Amino acid sequence: MNLITPELGLLFWQTVTFLCLLLLLGRFAWKPIMSSLREREETIENALKSAELARREMAKLRSDNERLLDEARAERDAMMRKAQQTADTIVEEAKNKAAAESNRIVESARAAILAERQAAVDDIRRQIAVLSVDVAEKVLRRQLKDEPQQRQLVDQLIKDIHLS
Repeated sequence: MNLITPELGLLFWQTVTFLCLLLLLGRFAWKPIMSSLREREETIENALKSAELARREMAKLRSDNERLLDEARAERDAMMRKAQQTADTIVEEAKNKAAAESNRIVESARAAILAERQAAVDDIRRQIAVLSVDVAEKVLRRQLKDEPQQRQLVDQLIKDIHLS
């Protein structure tokens, strides 16, 4: 039963270590992480605003295209049959180009947003990993400053291995 339930001293030191880690993260890690998240959020918001602006411009272009189509239809009635076919071809190409450009802009904005989001997540993970390793290294260096403490820790670990 001793192997399953931890002793009071172990629980105490684990709690102290956890609180130290929490304090260090709270003091040194959360502010940079939160500022980085705010920057990423602003970047994403700007990208969304740009996409909205592009959508509005595309709506304006569509309305302009519709106006141009009406004018082309009025002129088409006055032209010969061959001119009518040419105007229809030009109008169809303009529609296809406008639709293709609209789709390209929207997809580009979506890809940029996803890339920024993934970059933010990767950056946060990388920062947390570096900070965790730094904190663990500092804690271990403080605990094992002199040789007698190191030997005592090694002897204790060897005893624990034999008991297991």
